[in-house]
Amino acid sequence: MSDKSRTIGITMGDPAGVGPEIICKALAEMGPDERRITKVFGSLSSLQAAAAIVGAELTFTPDGNVPGSVAVEDIAVEGGPIPFGKVDPRAGDACFHYIAGAVRAAQVNDIGCIVTAPINKEALNLAGHHYDGHTGMLAHLTGSRSSWMLLASERMSVIHVSTHVSLRQAIERVKPERILETIRTGHRHFRRIGVKNPRIAVAGLNPHCGENGLFGTEDDEFIAPAVAAARAEGIDAYGPVPPDTVFHRAYSGAFDLVVAQYHDQGHIPMKLVAFESGVNISLGLPIDRTSVDHGTAFDIAGTGKAHHVNMNAAIAYARKLAGTPRISA
Repeated sequence: MSDKSRTIGITMGDPAGVGPEIICKALAEMGPDERRITKVFGSLSSLQAAAAIVGAELTFTPDGNVPGSVAVEDIAVEGGPIPFGKVDPRAGDACFHYIAGAVRAAQVNDIGCIVTAPINKEALNLAGHHYDGHTGMLAHLTGSRSSWMLLASERMSVIHVSTHVSLRQAIERVKPERILETIRTGHRHFRRIGVKNPRIAVAGLNPHCGENGLFGTEDDEFIAPAVAAARAEGIDAYGPVPPDTVFHRAYSGAFDLVVAQYHDQGHIPMKLVAFESGVNISLGLPIDRTSVDHGTAFDIAGTGKAHHVNMNAAIAYARKLAGTPRISA
């Protein structure tokens, strides 16, 4: 396996947020061999400022060839380094270019997986980059028709049928075709990471899965047929499972993966049980990407207080994916 296929590319996220600090903390804990297969896409001035804040003795070089140094693709920010803790369109524009640079590197196999630090959607859109977040941006940059958000932790993982849309739109997206493709996508990913026959629970949409139409018919009309189709393909899928119990069952070991029907249905239980250790993974793209599962934390940015547990977990998951062959079916 080549160093390039094992190399991860970390995007700095919004330079006004905690991204630079948690990256520097994670880099400081890496040994020389790990740093050699790590590259940061960001602003050198912001990284140097963050390293000073957190007390990390780091050397940044363009190619990482100096022993113990970290390779940085320096994407300058107008007027940088940008002050911490404030929404700034310059920061939104910068984080877009960090991500675009990492995508280009992944597409030509210069890196094996992207790890993203948090971005601020308001700053991103103020800069003229109109995306709902990382997943939509990555889908656009790679020309992908569809993408999925997977949240992973040690004891529970969740993939979403829809994410950053209104609740009304989310309900409209609960259709057999999308649900079935979500199940398939999660199944392929778990087989790729070594789970031979993933047990997949599909959460219902309505209370008690509609109670035979008393509280809605979507579970019977749309979700059940998708689960039946998945089982016909040999996937070990179950559902619809009542959403008020499925996450407890998964956390207790009954399932490897839960298919959530919309953003908050999956995010609330995940952030309850793995707020600091959860990892966000983008599926359905031609490249691999993991991310921290938290925001820019402007309220503590620049103070050195931000924990980097999430970043370490995202890096560890990326190491697992980098260089690992994909499963096409």
